[in-house]
Amino acid sequence: MTRERTWRKSSYSSDTIDSDCVEVSLAQNALVRDSKNANGDVLAFSAPAWRSLLSWLD
Repeated sequence: MTRERTWRKSSYSSDTIDSDCVEVSLAQNALVRDSKNANGDVLAFSAPAWRSLLSWLD
């Protein structure tokens, strides 16, 4: 069974329709996509890789 994913917009994104922003979906892994192209390609990160990326950004 495929689980429906919940996507949320980056807190760094503006609220305008034509703004450049990304969305992230966190489940067993992290998926990142362009919010203007929801059906396009996604970047996939394992949970450890996602945590490592976030700790590097701090």
